[in-house]
Amino acid sequence: MELIKMRKAINDESKIPRDKELNPNLNKPLSLQVSKDIIQTHQNPFIKANTKSVSLSHLKKDCTVPVFSKDNEVTISHNQFIHSAMKAVMDTLGVELTRPEIRISHQIKGRTPDAIHIPANELLDNQKTIYYERMAWISRVPSITAEIGGNLVALTIGGVRAYNHENLYSKKSFEKFKFFIGFQNMVCCNLCISTDGYKGELKADNTVDLHSKVRELVTSYNTDQQLERMLRLERQAMSDSQFATLIGRAKLFQFLPKKQKLKLPELLLTDGHFNVIAKDFYKNESFCRNDSGDISMWKVYNLFTGANKSSYIDTFLDRNENAFSFAEGISKAINGDSDYRWFLS
Repeated sequence: MELIKMRKAINDESKIPRDKELNPNLNKPLSLQVSKDIIQTHQNPFIKANTKSVSLSHLKKDCTVPVFSKDNEVTISHNQFIHSAMKAVMDTLGVELTRPEIRISHQIKGRTPDAIHIPANELLDNQKTIYYERMAWISRVPSITAEIGGNLVALTIGGVRAYNHENLYSKKSFEKFKFFIGFQNMVCCNLCISTDGYKGELKADNTVDLHSKVRELVTSYNTDQQLERMLRLERQAMSDSQFATLIGRAKLFQFLPKKQKLKLPELLLTDGHFNVIAKDFYKNESFCRNDSGDISMWKVYNLFTGANKSSYIDTFLDRNENAFSFAEGISKAINGDSDYRWFLS
């Protein structure tokens, strides 16, 4: 039976309720109903890199599901992960979600047994098999939004499944997923993920277990707390000279001796990301510096998350969460009270 029952589309964004108060105690079970409404423009995906967009039905109907080779036990499929996580969020928060946006990469091709001896260029569609090694997805809660620095942000959930993090040559064991609940900046579609709303290694051995662990994370997440933390970034400004020092130090960080690097806070964005960040400081229409050369830490943070869109799926969420911690640390370092002072010295 199909889990997703589609609702009538809401095409007028003005009809979407704003700033609904989140009720963490609302646990009434619901059937999974997904609104077709998409607030963002389709030309600006939440991740780019080498990914492409696919539908949930494609994952369910057209893709094979890998197994653990030693016992032939099936893995939790990409579409089962999405269904279980979305159902868990709806059961916990009592809200409706938008249709999931799904990005995939690293297609694994195969063929049916009857096509073993057929040349690749002569294979029929029904003789080909595919699945995707890496998959990322998001879904928004369009009824829960706020405004930060003039940008509309919407409560958003999502996750990543990467089969390259599994040992498929062994017997079935706990499988690894990444899941988050946070916000999406609707101006640029960048994700805003904090440590409190992110589980970088969520282990489950079946969909019931997965559903339960997603509910646990969603229940503990504090929406108001993350919004307040993002507002603090918006209130803190950085000068152009401080920004230049930050870029230089961040680039040097990549080449520090290991012992020295271990004494500093973690930074997962790479030299290539900071090249993009430096360019966007001047050229990004939404998050560039102002006329006096200053820039708010909210804008700096969005330069970080914008550059992170070029990351591969399996590192994307880890770097996104780290970008938030790094932005907060730099914001405190501007006032001289943070372990991140090295990046501005």
